[in-house]
Amino acid sequence: MSLYFEGHQDHVSIIKHRDGLECDACDRSFGDVFSCGECKFIVHRKCVFMFDIQEIFDHPSHDGHCLKLLTTGAPDHTDQKCHLCGKRTKRLLYHCSDCKLNLDIDCIIDHICARSPLKMPWHHHPLIKVEHGNNMLCDFCNESGIDYCCPRCRFMIHERCVFVFDSPEITHPSHVRHPLKLLSNGAPDYTNLKCHICGDATGNLLYHCDICKFNLDMRCAVRTPTPIALPNVKIHEHTLTLMPRLISFVCDACGMEGDRAPYVCVQCDFMVFHQECAQLPRVINVNHHDHRVSYKYSLGPGEWRCGVCWEEIDWSYGAYSCSICPHYAIHSLCATRRDVWDMRELDGKTEEIEDITPFKKNDDNTITHFTHEHNLSKDGIALKKSILCVACVCPIGSDTFYNCSESSCSFILHETCANISKKKRHFLSPVHLVLCLQNQRNTETCNACRQVFCKGFIYSTNIYSTYRKKFFDLICSSITVPFFHGSHDHHLLFLKLGRGNVKTCKGCGIVEKEYAIGCIKCNYFLDFRCATLPLTVRLPRYDDHPLTLCYGDEKASGKCWCDICEREINLKTWFYTCKDCGVTLHIFCVVWDIKFAKTGEQINDGVELLPNNTSSRPLCVNCQCRCLGPFFLKNYNNICYCSYYCYARLHSMRYFWSKLRCPPWVLEPNT
Repeated sequence: MSLYFEGHQDHVSIIKHRDGLECDACDRSFGDVFSCGECKFIVHRKCVFMFDIQEIFDHPSHDGHCLKLLTTGAPDHTDQKCHLCGKRTKRLLYHCSDCKLNLDIDCIIDHICARSPLKMPWHHHPLIKVEHGNNMLCDFCNESGIDYCCPRCRFMIHERCVFVFDSPEITHPSHVRHPLKLLSNGAPDYTNLKCHICGDATGNLLYHCDICKFNLDMRCAVRTPTPIALPNVKIHEHTLTLMPRLISFVCDACGMEGDRAPYVCVQCDFMVFHQECAQLPRVINVNHHDHRVSYKYSLGPGEWRCGVCWEEIDWSYGAYSCSICPHYAIHSLCATRRDVWDMRELDGKTEEIEDITPFKKNDDNTITHFTHEHNLSKDGIALKKSILCVACVCPIGSDTFYNCSESSCSFILHETCANISKKKRHFLSPVHLVLCLQNQRNTETCNACRQVFCKGFIYSTNIYSTYRKKFFDLICSSITVPFFHGSHDHHLLFLKLGRGNVKTCKGCGIVEKEYAIGCIKCNYFLDFRCATLPLTVRLPRYDDHPLTLCYGDEKASGKCWCDICEREINLKTWFYTCKDCGVTLHIFCVVWDIKFAKTGEQINDGVELLPNNTSSRPLCVNCQCRCLGPFFLKNYNNICYCSYYCYARLHSMRYFWSKLRCPPWVLEPNT
């Protein structure tokens, strides 16, 4: 997201949740920051008001000359220190070009406050009227577009939100013993600086009891007060009552510790619940299990292990269990994660039995598959390698298969592929995955491994709507957890990443931002591309023996070269090798960057996929290298591309090529 500040010619971008970044105006940290790539400054939201004051003509220390706001630091020909306080100035400062002197922001603020006519009875510092406050957040409603700002304490508020100051003292149901006083300069240092009810930072504006050292933020006090009593909760038969105080406890619903404001049941010897756990659903669907799970307190004696995180469950606390599978249970907090639960409460709703069978059986040898309009007949004759299964795009070989009863139709399926479920639950999505046949007119990328797929069956989160639709290929959607991989001694679990939580793949060294498989205890992670690589492959053109996936060695020394592209291989990352001949090959050179590739098919309209098996290899129009992969792309103008990466890059399809692996013959060092 980029935007412009008034009076600043370059656009700035917002960086969220970076508390550790130091502001170039105030030296303090207020969370979200704005950054200018041209001027190299970083400024907090609460300091953006400085851009409303581009020039000052009447500063008492420098009357008569103009002090102008600079965002690139003090000019080189001037003293870098502030003319008044002697401190070294930062990138945001005020400068007089005539006298070549500099003033830092702190020394300017006193003057700004002194000349402000806005002295409100509800705030102890003078305020300034902000003309361009779209990028600053109100301390009451947390929405942008403020009207008033206090330069000293960075208090900000809309004019429409000033009504809160009509009640400088309130009696609140969460603290009935004493009235609460309104503060606009943050919580006092002698208290717990967070809200005593929700645990969030109180910010500048809060209600406070100085006798009890009790703090209440605006959300809990005015906007969305926490209920004092919960009469009809799903997981407990009695009314629960809020205990609005700082108190350490262990939640009976999830077994985790808490430090403030639990709900308690007086009738049940003061059973305690986190506020969130008190409102847990009773019956839900989760993407790690095929059946519904329901909340149970307690699980009962036994050795229980969570079906999501695979950690031990303390059976004396609440958890979710399956009535059909007697040994299946999930931690309460694991079951209700947003990437596990579809957010639907099913208590009182009849469970619908869905038909997930992919075909209708007509007789012992004939079926009608939902992806094809003709009947399919069962056969077991060995076929040549060039005949590929429509679902997995692998040779039929000697496996039993179904082929189309129409002589003019080449539709053919392995028997095992014909039985792939039409709909299933999988940890990659909190909602059902629906099986469909890849449409050759639309290029799709698997959201798990981030590779383009050409043909075959795919799973989609929603085949009827484009809203947040996601696609997963058959290989990625077949992974189960715990996942065992030869590169690591322990089992690996699925990790949904995001919000700055990224992992580096041990296989390729590339940073993954969305999905990963990993062992948190060992800090070992794989992206889905590396996790699903075939352990052995055959490339008769380069070696008569099977090639084995080698997991690299961080202590490896020396050099090794790929027999296909003749570029150096990084021995610390994964590669394919022949144990008999010593042949070594890049991963990319073996598997390429298009999954389920099929000769003669089109990737996009007019772009054909062709085998790279001739003696003269075509030249890629993008990277100007010879096409070295097992396939290449050619459009209707006979223009060739060595990979989908080069095709997407040349056609400015940044959404695709920014997520694809670069061929080793295009970039150095090679991957």
